[in-house]
Amino acid sequence: MVSLELRSLPQMYSFFCRSGDPALPYECSDKLLEWIRNLTSGSSAWSWLALYLLTPCPQHALLSILHLFFLSIYILRLILQRVGQKPQRHDFRHGVGMYFRVVQGCCLYVFCTNLGVLLFWLVDGFQKGWSGFSLDVLVSASIQSVAWGAIYMGTEETRKGRHQFFPTLISVWWISAFLLSTLTLLSSFLFVPWKGPYLWTVVVEIILYPAALFLAYVGFRGRSGIEVSAADQMEEPLLNGADNEKADELYKNAGIFSLAVFSWLDRLLRVGRKKPLEIKDLPPLPPEDSTEAMYERFKSNWDDLKQKKPEDTPSISLTLWKSFRAIVVVNAMFAFVNVMASYIGPFLINDFVEYLNGRRRFKHEGMTLVLVFSFGKVVENLARRQWYYGLQYLCLRVKAALTVVVYRKALRLSSTARQSHTSGEIINYMSVDVQRVGDFGWYLHQFWILPVQVALALGILYRVVGMAWLAALVAAVVTLLLNTPLERLQEKYQTAVMEAKDKRMKALSECLKNMRVLKLQSWEQRFLLRIEELRQGEYSWLFKDAIARAFQVYVFWLAPIVISVSTFGACVLFGIPLTSGRILSAIATFRVLQEALTQFPELVTFYAQTRVSLDRIWTFLQEEELPTDSVIHVPSEESGGIAIEIQDGEFNWHTSDTELRTLTGINLRVKQGSRVAVCGTVGSGKTSLLSSILGEIPKLAGTVRVSGTTAYVAQSAWIQTGSVEDNIRFGKPMDRNLYESILSACSLRKDLELWAFGDQTEIGERGINMSGGQKQRIQLARALYQDSDVYLLDDPFSAVDAHTGAQLFQECILGMLASKTVVYVTHQIEFLPAADLILVLDKGAVVQAGKYDDLLQAGTNFQSLVNAHNEAIHGMDVQEHSEDGELTLAEEPTGVEIYLAGSELQKQESLRKSNSAGMRKQSSKREDDILETTNRQLIDEEERERGSVGPDVYWAYATAVYKGALAAVIIVCQLSFTLLQIASNFWMTWAAPSREGDTGKTSSTKLILVYTGLSSASFLFVIVRSLFVYLCGLFISQKYFLDMVRCIFRAPMAFFDSTPVGRILNRASTDQNMMDNEIPSFLGSLTSDFIQLVGVVAVMSVISWNVLLFFFPIVALVVWLQRYYMSSAREVARVMGIEKSPVLNHYAESIAGAATIRGFDQNQRFLETNIQLFDVYARPAFLNFALIEWIIFRMELLCSIIFAFSLIIVLSLSDSIVDPSISGLAVTYGLNLNLLIEGTIWTLCNVETRIISFERIQQYTRIQSEAPLVIEERRPAPAWPSEGTIEFRHLQLRYTARSPLVLHGITCTFHGGEKIGVVGRTGSGKSTLIQALFRMVEPAGGQIIIDGLDITTIGLQDLRTRLSIIPQDPTLFEGTMRANLDPLHEHTDMQVWEALDKCQLGDVVRGKDGKLDAVVGENADNWSVGQRQLVCLGRALLKRTRILVLDEATASVDSATDNVIQRTLRTEFKDCTVVTIAHRIPTVVDSDKVLVLSDGRIAEYDSPATLLENKNSHFTKLVAEYSARSTK
Repeated sequence: MVSLELRSLPQMYSFFCRSGDPALPYECSDKLLEWIRNLTSGSSAWSWLALYLLTPCPQHALLSILHLFFLSIYILRLILQRVGQKPQRHDFRHGVGMYFRVVQGCCLYVFCTNLGVLLFWLVDGFQKGWSGFSLDVLVSASIQSVAWGAIYMGTEETRKGRHQFFPTLISVWWISAFLLSTLTLLSSFLFVPWKGPYLWTVVVEIILYPAALFLAYVGFRGRSGIEVSAADQMEEPLLNGADNEKADELYKNAGIFSLAVFSWLDRLLRVGRKKPLEIKDLPPLPPEDSTEAMYERFKSNWDDLKQKKPEDTPSISLTLWKSFRAIVVVNAMFAFVNVMASYIGPFLINDFVEYLNGRRRFKHEGMTLVLVFSFGKVVENLARRQWYYGLQYLCLRVKAALTVVVYRKALRLSSTARQSHTSGEIINYMSVDVQRVGDFGWYLHQFWILPVQVALALGILYRVVGMAWLAALVAAVVTLLLNTPLERLQEKYQTAVMEAKDKRMKALSECLKNMRVLKLQSWEQRFLLRIEELRQGEYSWLFKDAIARAFQVYVFWLAPIVISVSTFGACVLFGIPLTSGRILSAIATFRVLQEALTQFPELVTFYAQTRVSLDRIWTFLQEEELPTDSVIHVPSEESGGIAIEIQDGEFNWHTSDTELRTLTGINLRVKQGSRVAVCGTVGSGKTSLLSSILGEIPKLAGTVRVSGTTAYVAQSAWIQTGSVEDNIRFGKPMDRNLYESILSACSLRKDLELWAFGDQTEIGERGINMSGGQKQRIQLARALYQDSDVYLLDDPFSAVDAHTGAQLFQECILGMLASKTVVYVTHQIEFLPAADLILVLDKGAVVQAGKYDDLLQAGTNFQSLVNAHNEAIHGMDVQEHSEDGELTLAEEPTGVEIYLAGSELQKQESLRKSNSAGMRKQSSKREDDILETTNRQLIDEEERERGSVGPDVYWAYATAVYKGALAAVIIVCQLSFTLLQIASNFWMTWAAPSREGDTGKTSSTKLILVYTGLSSASFLFVIVRSLFVYLCGLFISQKYFLDMVRCIFRAPMAFFDSTPVGRILNRASTDQNMMDNEIPSFLGSLTSDFIQLVGVVAVMSVISWNVLLFFFPIVALVVWLQRYYMSSAREVARVMGIEKSPVLNHYAESIAGAATIRGFDQNQRFLETNIQLFDVYARPAFLNFALIEWIIFRMELLCSIIFAFSLIIVLSLSDSIVDPSISGLAVTYGLNLNLLIEGTIWTLCNVETRIISFERIQQYTRIQSEAPLVIEERRPAPAWPSEGTIEFRHLQLRYTARSPLVLHGITCTFHGGEKIGVVGRTGSGKSTLIQALFRMVEPAGGQIIIDGLDITTIGLQDLRTRLSIIPQDPTLFEGTMRANLDPLHEHTDMQVWEALDKCQLGDVVRGKDGKLDAVVGENADNWSVGQRQLVCLGRALLKRTRILVLDEATASVDSATDNVIQRTLRTEFKDCTVVTIAHRIPTVVDSDKVLVLSDGRIAEYDSPATLLENKNSHFTKLVAEYSARSTK
């Protein structure tokens, strides 16, 4: 029996290391004993401590005692808890998330591993015998198995008890086990011989260490991850819900440690793990970082600079510097610390290699170097993360400030400045230029960091290679100089790219807004070709830019190679000895320098792009604004009873033309409460007169005074995307009584009953899913709700029928506005007698002014207008009056126009009643289906993918061109480059002497020649890789852009009715920019970083396979972290993309409606809305980059642990096992491990967030298409239709498969050459019938036969090119007058002039500069609405088809012009079938037949004379209403 009396260290060591048998040799090495003796120097206390802490056998004993101690306490605690415990019923639910499951999984993993070890040694002992068996290993495994089993049971108790924190005992248990495990692992690496049972013990410790590390973290944190909620609650409270911690406090109240390690994001990540994150789950930014705060800061500094130099426009970059310099300076400190820490490794690597080669300068030098290396990496990680996080936060602040600045400027542009900037350009200022300026903050510090890094690198090189550093300096300077011409090229190309992008976006925006006209006229393919041509021009510049970028990348990937070859070559020339330590120090320096130099091409690219964008924004901010003094606003109480006064007014839209006057000699004085009517022929200046009162038209002379507030109703209705209520209230609080009275006055009640959501119904962009009458009535209701002092109404009755117009005039003008000052433009003579003053305009001058009767007696211009009106109603002798002379309206209730352009709001009468009665229970399954379909908003939610981006998306991207061959070439080139780089560095390290004075394995000349050869071979692969990355990305981008835009142009109108234009433009601008530039760059970087990472791991594993044992568990943890992170980050990125669209959409809407916004004096409110929308977008944008820093910080921390253990392994290895030079090479590569993993993960995250842009574009390449344009086997004869006979056979139509029928069995025939008038109250189905004729919506049943051919059997192009239409909304495209009349260039100039003369526009166009090439501006704002309608008539005259459709074609022209148009139509289309939809009854009263529709059914169809004979017919009632109103 062994004596327990231990009098000396060897005796004690022998007792523990021999299994009770003195004859057995020592299991541990003599090296350890010698080290302990040297450490303790005879001290008994130090000897005992060293023995128990650094030898395996006592460590096992200590571990066993520790577990037994905690196990006994746990059992005692368990017994005490069971005594007297009563069962409890919990009235709450709990959720066990992934976090808790991972904790349990780790406990189970450790338990199973220890149990497996125990079983293995027991089996081995029974098979081979117990002699020589290590008893400590068996006992330790047994006790740990029991202990970890108990710990697992403890976690189960936590789950069952719904505890949100683990017991303190278990937390301390985990931490203690981890600390002892760390000590065991360190001592094993340093001193234990890796053989026998101790080898397997070390392997088990390595395998279990990541789990122990994670559990120690859990122990420190304490939380179990179990979320508890009340029994009636089904989900975890949202971050912005009724939670204990306010959402904005997640970041605001975070401590220093939480901010440093980004742990304040943990709670958001837990929510994101359980469910897809929505915008409501994301916390807002702190108030001091809100968009408003950033804008105020920028504006304050801008104004300060402006005061210092009033004659100059301040510099944007200087203003940004003054606004954010404090943030920049603090961020620069983090950047400087990071740069200094990153050079610790290259500085010390030579000392480390010399230490491995046997040089010792002081005690514990090796461990000191390990600690310094590790500490440097941790500091570098912390500083880098705060640096990058601060930069991105700064970028967001800059974008917030500039977004508001650009928006504010857009609202205040003068008319002249507005004409020089199209909507597409202004949208690009925000969507592209502001984005680029903000993103440049990412490279803000590179200007001074690069010189600092180069200086540090040269200093280290001077330390290790002496004067050879001069060669490195020369090579670096030459490399930088090579970039100068490339930089200039890039700036040139970027300017050209932006100009081409502006043109493309402008043209695409115009096409999208007018897609209905393009489809009706069958012009979409011609305009699509124009878009493709513009994109081709942009693509050519992008191609040149890609070549320049590729060569930039090539130059700077080449730079470290050229510098290293130059440096080592100089060493050979100067006779400077090259040792492995010096070479490795130089290589480490080059690798760190390479990171800075490879970022330089991106810096140059972004600098060029940012300069262009800054110049564009600066130029825009210099544009002229509307003068604030053009209109003098006087308070009502100080006006002296005068509401509007213009004295000697001279106005002109074109300020450059000093002779031409739009309005001249205007003198006007309007008393408060009076009604002023403005009339005149088309183009006489009626709208311009209202603009002069609003201050919209430039004033050349005179004075304009307006008393009180104004409200404006434009001739072309401007409606916002949003609910009907929001459009009516227009920012004012709800006044229910006023609101209800306005709904009645504007005839909107029936509309609301039709819509499933009533006044909460969402209106499409620009009111695209509303009829012209509905938009006009909503616009009028908006003006009434403002309760202003002065009302300016620009022909508000032209888009409604006679009955509705009369009601609007009676209820609104004569009723609610009876006490207000009203100036209204009108072509309806019947509305003039009620005016207190009538102004007659002609050629920009007021030629007559007075009351109705006075003007009639005076004759001239006014008399001609009245005569034209009387001529129009001549022969309509059916009039009904009541005894008191008031108009008697038909008893049939007013219908409501439900055109709604492809939406799903057409309903049957039964459904109307059910909606108005209030959600009564339906009696059949069919009606349930109808409700399910119709109870949807008009505007669809933006399509959003959920979950991870599938591999099919990446595969589709990689194989989009050449079936993925280019991607394979890129990978092969990068792999070859990395292998050659590793080979060249390995050659230099292996062949060079280990220390100064030794002989190398080859001569110095051969050493350099082989290195140069290997390095030069890698040059070829670099250039091929660089070119293919950018060109492949550009090819893919071009392919998908063309696919997307072609699918969009072939989409049915229902798609455009439910999709805001801003949503489409967001894909065509922001997402397309990602495809053009960022996705290829990030994918190329990902390929590069990943292959280099694999290379680094391979080099590090050369020194010892043990690195892999530790590396793989860490990699597994990294993968788990990345997946945990991506579940939240992916959704945040998607939300960010979705929330970007409302910002752009509101911006585009505001530009279009700027005049209306200013007319209501709502500039400030819209500016605040813009701020609020950007604040909402900023929430996911902020979290997007914060989450990236969260994941990378943890990744780098794990990399630092790997690197530290690698260093320890290197120190523990003998010189005979691995060459110290090779070990040094592995450490040199390991210095970049954290940067490579950071780069790989960061790039991977950015790829996944940016690939969403590709995913979003891909969505629009799968839009369901219309019917084919051409069906070759079913093409009609060239002369079809020869007669123009149209037959409707039981025609039924619905807008979607499950929506109610809109047309119910229409059966009638329009014979060839007949003139057919289609009338009916609004909502009767008139416009829907025309949509069916043009197949804008496909019939649900029945047929439409034209000259014996079913139109559904032929292609859409063959159908629409054989029909002509003059639509209700006259649309002109930006360009020339000739291009608008004949877009397909099918007619001669003589034919065009002839058409212009016939439509009464010949003289007007001859008076313009350029004649046929007269400019048509954006939205044709330089032409009146009436003139635009005459142009549409000219198109029909040129097209000359056998069938012509007029859809309210003369709504915006005066009666005289209308009469001329009707005569022209009767003459020019006398042999054609003309189908006329009109509100003006005289337009259709001379038709051959009249079709009266009611609720989608035919009410009457006969000749007008026959219908008028029946006094009770629908047509007779409509004629009576119009006649009574017109003669009142």
